[in-house]
Amino acid sequence: MTAPTAAGCAAPDQAAPLPASIDLEKETVITGVVRSAQGEAVPGAYVRLLDSTGEFTAEVVTSPAGQFRFFAAPGNWTLRALSRHGNGDAAVTADRGIHEVAVTVTN
Repeated sequence: MTAPTAAGCAAPDQAAPLPASIDLEKETVITGVVRSAQGEAVPGAYVRLLDSTGEFTAEVVTSPAGQFRFFAAPGNWTLRALSRHGNGDAAVTADRGIHEVAVTVTN
């Protein structure tokens, strides 16, 4: 869900700490960083969350430090990052709790 702003709607801050109300024994959080082939963080990349059949579920834009976060259901997911540095995919099998994933993009 997005929070309204004076200029319209904006995505939540991907670098913000998890809200204290999040119960990691009940919630599934997929988080990580998008990096270039040289290992540098990629700000402004679009990260898509695809389900086990490859269907689009959600999309966020990375923070200035290349960070992203999704709240998802347990299961098998693919993260697809699209950026000016190139594109990249990473697979994750997520259960409850926090799952850290690195996505490397290349041309």
